[in-house]
Amino acid sequence: MNQEKKIVIYKPQDFDPKLHYYEKVLNASMHPMVHFFLAQNVESIAARFLHINPKVDKEALMSCLNYKPRFFRWGGGDLFNVTTEFGVRKTVLIETNSSPSGQKSMPLFAEHLEKGGYSTLIAEAFAYAMKSKRLPQGGLAVLYDKNHMEASGYAAEMADHFNENVYLVPFFNNDAESKAYFKDGLLMVKNSNGNDIPIRAAFRYVTQKPWNRIPIHTRTMIFNPVAACLAGGRNKMLASRAYEIFNSEMSAFGLKINTPETLRDVSLEEMNLIAKQFGGHMVIKVPYSNAGQGVYIITSQKDLNNFMELEHDYNRFIVQALIGNYSWSSSGNLGRFYHIGTLPSKKKNIYVSDVRMMIIGTESGFKPIAMYARRARDPLVTELTEDVDSWAMLGTNLSVSQGVNQWSTETSRLLLMDRKDFNLLGIGYDDLVNSFMQTTMGIIAIDKLAISLFNTKKRFRLKLFSSINNDPPLLEEIASAREFGTKYVKN
Repeated sequence: MNQEKKIVIYKPQDFDPKLHYYEKVLNASMHPMVHFFLAQNVESIAARFLHINPKVDKEALMSCLNYKPRFFRWGGGDLFNVTTEFGVRKTVLIETNSSPSGQKSMPLFAEHLEKGGYSTLIAEAFAYAMKSKRLPQGGLAVLYDKNHMEASGYAAEMADHFNENVYLVPFFNNDAESKAYFKDGLLMVKNSNGNDIPIRAAFRYVTQKPWNRIPIHTRTMIFNPVAACLAGGRNKMLASRAYEIFNSEMSAFGLKINTPETLRDVSLEEMNLIAKQFGGHMVIKVPYSNAGQGVYIITSQKDLNNFMELEHDYNRFIVQALIGNYSWSSSGNLGRFYHIGTLPSKKKNIYVSDVRMMIIGTESGFKPIAMYARRARDPLVTELTEDVDSWAMLGTNLSVSQGVNQWSTETSRLLLMDRKDFNLLGIGYDDLVNSFMQTTMGIIAIDKLAISLFNTKKRFRLKLFSSINNDPPLLEEIASAREFGTKYVKN
C-alpha cells in the first residue's frame, strides 16, 4: 500500500471508526471470555495466576504488575501456545514489540465506546507519560513509517483528548524528503507552508530502524523512546539478554519468561554447526528487523543453503530452537516444544497460530488493551520434505513488504478476539492470563536493561552498549541519528 508523503493535520472530532479499524472488526462482537478477561482488575488476574502457579511469590508478582516503566510504556508480546511431549502446556514469548499493532484488529469492549483502545492508550499511558516530563513549548505529532490506519487513529484520538490539532507525519527510513527532523533534540515538523513547527510530544509508530533518525536524547517526549527499541523492543539480541537477566533475578520467586532456546552473536560461519546442534531445525533472525522481515525458518539443508547465499546488512544473528510439529521440532537443552495450533478445520488441518497481547504502563501498573491472533498460510505437516514451504507453514506475521517503505497486510489470516475466531484458537482464560504475564515480564526486563544503559546523569552509555552489542553496522546507524537534522533538511 503506497503511503502519501505528506503531513495530515487531525482536528478534534475527526475520529472516524471506518478509517481506523478493519471492516471485519466494525461488525464483530468481542468474545465473552475476552470481555471477561479485560474487565478484570490487576488483583483478580494476580489471584488467578497465583492459584495456577502456587510457587510464585505474591509480593514479587505484584511488584511486576505495579511496575512503572521509565522507557517502555507501551508494547506488544507475540506468543505461542505450545506443549511438550509429556503434555505440559506453556505460553512462550517469541518477541516483544515496542511499536505494536493491535487497535485496528480489536473488537470494541462496548458498542458505545467507538474509540476502543485508542482512547485508553492515549488517556492512561501517553498523557500519563507527558506528566512525568518537563516538556518544551510546541505541538503534538504522530510519527509513522507503516500502519497508517492505526497511526492515524492515534492522531485523531490525541486531537480529541488534548483538544488541539495533531500532526500525522510520515517518517520513512532513508527518506531525503522527510518533513520531520531534530534540531538540538527538539522534533521539528515542516507544515504545508514550509514553516518549522516545534513538537513538545510525539507518539512514535516508527518501526524500521528508528534509531537511525530519532536521537537517543531528545527534548521532545517520544513515546516510546528509542532506548526501548535498542534495549530489546526492536533489538532481539538485547531482548534475549534482558530476558536472561530477568529470569536469573526472579527465578527464586517462581517467575520466568518462557522463550525458545536462544543463541546470541552467531556469525554466518557458525551456522552449519548450530544447525547440527538443533537437529537441523532452527530459526535464524536478523536481530534488528521486524514485521516478519529478517526471519528465516530452517527445516532443511535447502533452507539453510538459501539463507547462506543471501547478502546481509549486519554481521551477527540470533538463532532459536524451532517450535514445529512433535516429530520435527528442535531438540535443545530445554527439550522439545511443539505447536498446539488451531482447532482442526473441516479438512482436518491444524494451523500454527500466535497471539499478540498489547499492554500499557499506567499510573496504577500494567493493563491489557488489545489482542488478536494470526495463523500461518499453510497447515502443519507431520513429515517434512524438501518441497515444504517452511515460512508458509510456520510464519504467522501478516505484513508483506512490497518495496521500499511499502507494505500490505494478509488480513485473510487475521483471527479476531470475537465470537467466531476466538473459538478456533483452542485457548482459555488461563492462557490469556499467561499471555498477559509473559508480555508484562518481557517489557519489564527490557525496560530495566534500558535503564542500565544510562548513567547517573541520564546520558546513554554507548561504550557499555557497544560492549554487549558489538555490531558495527548497528553502531553506525545509531550515530547517524545525531546528524539527521542537517543530513536531510536544508536550513
